[in-house]
Amino acid sequence: MATSRLKEKYQQEVVPALKEKFQYKNVMQVPKITKISINKGIGSAVADKKLVDIGVEELTTISGQKAVATIAKKSVSNFKLREGMPIGARVTLRGQKMYEFLDRLLTIALPRVRDFRGVNDKGFDGRGNYTLGVKEQIIFPEISIDKVKAISGMDITFVTTAQTDEESYELLKAFGMPFTNIKK
Repeated sequence: MATSRLKEKYQQEVVPALKEKFQYKNVMQVPKITKISINKGIGSAVADKKLVDIGVEELTTISGQKAVATIAKKSVSNFKLREGMPIGARVTLRGQKMYEFLDRLLTIALPRVRDFRGVNDKGFDGRGNYTLGVKEQIIFPEISIDKVKAISGMDITFVTTAQTDEESYELLKAFGMPFTNIKK
C-alpha cells in the first residue's frame, strides 16, 4: 500500500521543522497525530430512529470506515431520552485512513465552507488535542446534496502525542490547518 501524501509530508518536512523549533533531542519526541475521532450528535433522533441510521451512513461515507451508533448512557426526562437509546454516530480513524481523511478535510472540505476565514485556534484542550466543529456535512464532496434531508454538523477531534497546546498547534499548522488567529 502506498503511503499518503500527508504522511510523507510529516516524515520529510514536519518532523525536521518541529525538531528544530522545539529543540527535541530525539526524533521520537516530535509530536504526531495518533487518531482522528468524528462525532455526530443527533438530537432529533429521540423522535425518529431512522435519523441515526442516516447519520451513521453519512459518517461512513465521509470517513471511508464503518461508523457506529452512540447510545445514551443516562435517561433525561426533559429530553424524553431513555438510557440505551441511539442518539448519535461516531467513527475513529487511525493510520492510512486518518491521513487520507485529513488530506481531504484540508484540501477539499474546509475551503468549501461558506465565508471561510480559517478555523478557530481556541479548540485546544490543554493536553495537545484539538477539536474542530463543522456546521454542515455537505462540505464533504462524498455527500450528495440531493439526498440530504437535514443539514447537521459534527465534531472532529485530532488526538496528538503533543504535551502542550503550542506543540499541537505547530504540528497541525505544519500539516496545513488554516488557523484564523496566528499565535506568536
